[in-house]
Amino acid sequence: MKVGLLWFDDDPRKQLEEKVLRAATHYERKYGQPPNLCFVHPSTFNGNGKKGRLRANGVEIRPGRSILPDHFWLGISDK
Repeated sequence: MKVGLLWFDDDPRKQLEEKVLRAATHYERKYGQPPNLCFVHPSTFNGNGKKGRLRANGVEIRPGRSILPDHFWLGISDK
């Protein structure tokens, strides 16, 4: 993924999947198609007791070392 939408959400009351779905809704409204990939800071997985990759309603969530905490980089996979 070379182009995407950077989203910030630091609400500690929301789960990771909920944050990604909110960002994905905004992405789809803005670009007219839903994203299928989201990169998050690796600590996001540690805080949720999860490892590796997750999915939230069709959006694959992957850790990315270059993503800042509480930021979400969404877009369309290059695959």
